Amino acid sequence: MKAGVWKIVGAIVALAGSVATSTAQPIPGGPAGPIKVGVVEMTLQEVPRVVTSPGRAVAFQEVEVRPRVGGVIQEILYSPDQLLEVGDPLFRIDDSAYVAAEASARADLAKAEANLPVTQAASDRAEQLSGRGFTEAEVEAARADLAEAKATLDASQAALDYAQTELSWTTIKSPISGRADVSSVSVGDLVTAGQSDELTTIIQSDPIYVDMVEASARILSVRKGISDGALQQNDTLEATLTLEDGEVFRGNGQLVTPSNSVSTTTGTVTIRFKFDNPDHVVIPGMFVRGEVVIGTTQAFLVPQLAATRTNTGKLSAYVVGDDGTAQQIEFDDDGVYENAWIVRDGVSAGDQLIVDGLSSIRAGQEVTPVAAEIDENGVSRDADETGVPRDANAPAAEN
Repeated sequence: MKAGVWKIVGAIVALAGSVATSTAQPIPGGPAGPIKVGVVEMTLQEVPRVVTSPGRAVAFQEVEVRPRVGGVIQEILYSPDQLLEVGDPLFRIDDSAYVAAEASARADLAKAEANLPVTQAASDRAEQLSGRGFTEAEVEAARADLAEAKATLDASQAALDYAQTELSWTTIKSPISGRADVSSVSVGDLVTAGQSDELTTIIQSDPIYVDMVEASARILSVRKGISDGALQQNDTLEATLTLEDGEVFRGNGQLVTPSNSVSTTTGTVTIRFKFDNPDHVVIPGMFVRGEVVIGTTQAFLVPQLAATRTNTGKLSAYVVGDDGTAQQIEFDDDGVYENAWIVRDGVSAGDQLIVDGLSSIRAGQEVTPVAAEIDENGVSRDADETGVPRDANAPAAEN
């Protein structure tokens, strides 16, 4: 019985020794070889300088309609979906009192017109018989009566004009072309002259303004580039719009005017452009994204997928060094064009920029460069010997 136990213990000790011996052996394998990476060659080229800014649509004209005379609304003469022209009627106010006032003013004018010839004749007679039956005082009185009659006639004419004007104001008309909101009053409501509440609002949105905001620091950078000769400014500035749903708005906007001051709260400057909007696609108040081509500059285009932003604000990327290893470089950007950073310093012509295989790259790593291309979506693809792009992540074809 004891002999069997000792045999089992001996077997366990022998097994433990063999395990210890096997774990102590070195793991086979050596240092990894060069890593295949996709690269693009950096070339200096003429790049459009495009500034992208948020913006908001603003009505070309906007009018709050208020009554100029008081009274009861008798009729609403428009519909909210109607395109109005200047002078189109909107509301009609009860004009009974104003018709009576106009008739009274007209009667006063007729009376003044009838009285003028009488006083004129009396004045003429007094002038002719001065000193022969008419004293100097009587002549002066006749002159005064004539002047008063003329003044009464002028006042009566002015009163009639004003009465007719007030009568015309009982029909409220559109002062601009555009579309009116739903009426804020109903038939039978009493309104007063110059009240604070508007009857409706008319908005003209063709053409339409778009106010874009731009950081004052970027404006200074653009001005410096122009003064240094690094940026060739376009003769005219035009803008394109991207709407909230991602659709590009048809047509370009013309620069109206930049703001003359910087916002003290946001540090931005408002720049206004005017767009034709015949289909009223852009609605006042709508938020949009605007792009403005300021000019062109000589620069390198570094694909955005190849660079990362460092803690210092610079961009970092890898290039293939002369010794066949990956070398890390840092540089500043001068804006964005499509899917690439615009870079003027820190990159040299002929540099092989690594755009694919970056997840396993470290500085000093041996690499094997493979020509790659960046498609319109900013995706890296290798180019085989025939020049036909293929997916950079796909395995290479076997020989």
